[in-house]
Amino acid sequence: MKTNEGTIDRIVRIAVGILLLALTYNHTIGAWGWIGVVPLLTGAIGWCPLYTLLGVNTCPAKSN
Repeated sequence: MKTNEGTIDRIVRIAVGILLLALTYNHTIGAWGWIGVVPLLTGAIGWCPLYTLLGVNTCPAKSN
């Protein structure tokens, strides 16, 4: 897996994931907040499978 997320993209994903999980923990948004696991994990590993399917790459590193 090659990294296809840039730094800002990763930070936003991690922040949104943590926010959704925190809101779920506080019973503010219900069980749908568990979807926050997805952006949290993709931000942590730096690879998004949907970006791969769509051919999107926000990572500034030069790809081969």
